[in-house]
Amino acid sequence: MRNSHRTQNIAFFFLLLATLLIIIPVGLIVVVIIQKGLPAINWQFVSDIPRQGMRTGGIFPAIVGTFYLVSGAILFALPIGLLAAIYLSEYAKENLLTRIIKLAIVNLAGVPSVVYGLFGLALFVVFLKFGASILAGSLTLGIMILPVIITTSREALESVPQSFREVSLSLGASKWQTIRHIVLPNAIPGILTGTILGLGRAAGETAPILFTVAAFYLPRLPKSIFDQAMALPYHLYVISTQVPNVDEKIRYGTAFVLLTLVLFMNLVAIIIRTKFRKKKKW
Repeated sequence: MRNSHRTQNIAFFFLLLATLLIIIPVGLIVVVIIQKGLPAINWQFVSDIPRQGMRTGGIFPAIVGTFYLVSGAILFALPIGLLAAIYLSEYAKENLLTRIIKLAIVNLAGVPSVVYGLFGLALFVVFLKFGASILAGSLTLGIMILPVIITTSREALESVPQSFREVSLSLGASKWQTIRHIVLPNAIPGILTGTILGLGRAAGETAPILFTVAAFYLPRLPKSIFDQAMALPYHLYVISTQVPNVDEKIRYGTAFVLLTLVLFMNLVAIIIRTKFRKKKKW
């Protein structure tokens, strides 16, 4: 008994150590960004256009461009990802082909973002002739986050107890009525988890938008989905590496705004997920 208690304490110690090794570096990064970036935050910084070669002024076009890109990516990826997850979990027969498709989707989630950028450049910008535009960038980001949404949505659907389906079908409901009114409402928290992960990745990626939409310097707002746009990740990269003599607080201020934007979108999604989770029946 004493040895098992000692083993348990050792296991808890290593679990705590692993947790601290994750939390402490992330916490330090956030503290540094806030400490160095907060002095740059004011109304002019978040509402003005860049000036003097992006050394002064604000980042409003980059904020708007990021919002457009993330919104377009979610609008494209969420419906397709959810429908694909419904088919794979509820309609597709369990065979070799289905297992290969599921494995391919999981593997696609780990493909580097620069590969998706090159794919978007070849398909949307060149082949479909959308040009470097918000449409091309949003579709590229949507394809990039699609495997994550499909995987998490499928797992959420499969986590709904089979007895729920059996009771609904026994009462005379069709398969689609069962999915729509029984399975989907109970799977929404898990589906929103995938959406949150997709939001975070889409908002913070640089490589896909570098090839498909991002403008080096565009001190105006886009007027259509076929216009180029500035985006916070690429703008941060540019002022950190390509533009000399940029004040440090402007770089960290841009990082702070990007971090805040991502956290805000995640917070909204988490609040919605929490409300639906309270309605779960099991």
